[in-house]
Amino acid sequence: MKLKRVAVDTSKSVFTVHAVDEQDRPVLRQNLSRVRFEKFVATLAPTEVVLEACGSSHHWGRFLQRLGHRVRLIPPQYVKPFVKRGKNDRNDAEAICEAASRPNMRSVPVKSAQAQAEAMDLSARDLLVRQRTQLVNAVRGHAAEFGIFAAKGIAQIEPLLAKIAETDMPQAAKTTLAYLGRCIEQLDAQLAEIDRRLAAQHKTNELSQRLATIPGVGPITALSMALRIDPSQFETARHFAAWLGLTPRERSTGGQQRLGGISRAGDERLRQLLVVGATAVIRYAKRGSKTACPWLLKLLERRPRKVAAVALANKMARTVWTMMTNGTAFRNAPQAA
Repeated sequence: MKLKRVAVDTSKSVFTVHAVDEQDRPVLRQNLSRVRFEKFVATLAPTEVVLEACGSSHHWGRFLQRLGHRVRLIPPQYVKPFVKRGKNDRNDAEAICEAASRPNMRSVPVKSAQAQAEAMDLSARDLLVRQRTQLVNAVRGHAAEFGIFAAKGIAQIEPLLAKIAETDMPQAAKTTLAYLGRCIEQLDAQLAEIDRRLAAQHKTNELSQRLATIPGVGPITALSMALRIDPSQFETARHFAAWLGLTPRERSTGGQQRLGGISRAGDERLRQLLVVGATAVIRYAKRGSKTACPWLLKLLERRPRKVAAVALANKMARTVWTMMTNGTAFRNAPQAA
């Protein structure tokens, strides 16, 4: 029997298959183990196989492509509206198949193993930064319980630990805080090593170096964009900004346009990097400076700085997409008078 489409709801050890024929009628619903699933797709005639874009989906996408299948990865948020009442694996697989049948349904390109490996240092760095922040907050919180405080910033942790060692705090607390301090030192060393690798990777990546010429885009942001973004996936620059969650959420009805705050959809880390970079640009936005433009200065006159930072991040995202798509260099806006 020829199958038109095979949808797979993946998990660690159970793979739920939902297949339809040329008339979109369900002809196969089955739970398979990992080994049985591999054998099933290996004996299957080349067809369209659809999965959710979730954990290990790119691995299975590459595996299926090697077998000659056409693979589509659909974001989970686009599958959810098609799930019927009573969520289970079979209903999820059916929803994936139903979502894939829509002619305008968007999908995620399957990443190569090399592309995933090159971007892994960026994910590892984010994880270590979060862990260091947790440890720093723990040290500050425990020290505050004994009336010991320090100024803001990572650089203030070492003086805080030195101050703790000189106080009459109970020895048990001193021992624990000293241990947390050593953990912070280890994370600092690990982050420094990752930063060296990322800096070397940035120097060898032509696209990353071009993107870093945009005001507010540093090496980490530029490398993240170069390694994690496929510009061909987006039709326009606004589409890319909307995917990042930097465009207003629309609640229009009855012919009346109602715009709210930004949607905050898409890649949270990339959005964060752009907003932080825009905040740095705004900090030095003064008349006569190299980074200030009339548009930004006028915006700051009528909007709060945080709102202006998001608007500038939106503009930066569109610039990034244009440079990635056209292969052009960044051109400075006319300097404000």
